[in-house]
Amino acid sequence: MINALAADAVVLLHLAFIAFVIGGAALLWRWPRLVVLHVPAVLWGAYAEFAGMICPLTPLENRLRALAGDGGYRGGFVEHYLLPLIYPEALTREVQLVLGLFVVAVNVALYAAWLITRRRLHG
Repeated sequence: MINALAADAVVLLHLAFIAFVIGGAALLWRWPRLVVLHVPAVLWGAYAEFAGMICPLTPLENRLRALAGDGGYRGGFVEHYLLPLIYPEALTREVQLVLGLFVVAVNVALYAAWLITRRRLHG
């Protein structure tokens, strides 16, 4: 029971991290100091997608599920949980590259807007 709950907590942490990577720059208007956490998170998220690697949280979740008596899964978190919602096929290298480019594009746009706003306010 504890291991199953811990595995579910890892999934929630993973989802929160992905959301932070994609849109965390939007929080900078309210909390500018988050930049010191967000930039490394974006770099990690983009690197993981471009390198085609599996996040370390995925094996942790699978291990906890196995300890709970549940079956783990093959592949990565995005492939197992998110892509079935977005794409009917399995995660491909091309999809990973598109996801990485999406992360970079969203964050470049948000950071540009944030920096322009800061410059105007503190200019």
